[in-house]
Amino acid sequence: MNYMFEAGFLGTRAPLFMDMVTLIVALLPLLLGSVVLLARAGHYQAHKIAQIALFIISVIVVGYFEYGVRIGGGFDEFVKESSLSHSFIFYFLLFHIAIAIITLYTWSKTLGFSIKAYSHTNLPGSESAHHIKMAKQTIVWINATAITGIVVYLLLFVL
Repeated sequence: MNYMFEAGFLGTRAPLFMDMVTLIVALLPLLLGSVVLLARAGHYQAHKIAQIALFIISVIVVGYFEYGVRIGGGFDEFVKESSLSHSFIFYFLLFHIAIAIITLYTWSKTLGFSIKAYSHTNLPGSESAHHIKMAKQTIVWINATAITGIVVYLLLFVL
């Protein structure tokens, strides 16, 4: 697993695994948008499969990230080279983590509801309006997670 800590490809002082995770996080809103387009085009089964796959991949990426951080010495090791104060980055990181936890909860809840409604043939159908409302909230949280995650990366490895 030493490859994880080789120089990354984004030209910053971040290790390879951080660049990989950050790229995936940055692309997540775009990937999610393409999955939404599947539903709008009436490809509901493909939308369902892609949404579940995107969720599972995202959870795996978070696990990979957590593993890398733990093996790499934790937050304190990564914050050492930043020109910003430890406490500022720490509190921003806590803010990002809070958003990410809300995102995980919201996305899980939306997926659970949607899978159940789809299996009972209420999607598309009588539950569509509720599904769309939940999905829009989830999209907001995913975008917030992506933005704050990119900012954490910038704070740790660019500034």
